[in-house]
Amino acid sequence: EVQLVESGGGLVQAGGSLRLSCAASGFTFDDYAIHWFRQAPGKEREGVSCFSGSDGYTYVTDSVKGRFTITSDNAKNTVYLQMNNLKPEDTAVYYCAASRVCGSAYINYWGQGTQVTVSS
Repeated sequence: EVQLVESGGGLVQAGGSLRLSCAASGFTFDDYAIHWFRQAPGKEREGVSCFSGSDGYTYVTDSVKGRFTITSDNAKNTVYLQMNNLKPEDTAVYYCAASRVCGSAYINYWGQGTQVTVSS
């Protein structure tokens, strides 16, 4: 059974930090790219970051560049999103997802999401 399990969300004050984790199981981790998406209330889902298991390629969207970092522990089949200097506009449900490549519009698997709330 394929599973993507997010953890690490919560409530933090502006300027604070959180680290999200996405633990993957049920598929070959190195054959997939792991994404972080987020969706704020009333807004469309946004791609935040991506890690390619096959070659270590990483991507971070411009709005969080310099504040968010994506890393991976392949031995644990886990991808992390370190979020620093959080802003109220980062408030959203953050989803972990897997696709064959980072640039793919087709997502094979989704996690259940974890809430991140940044207070001003």
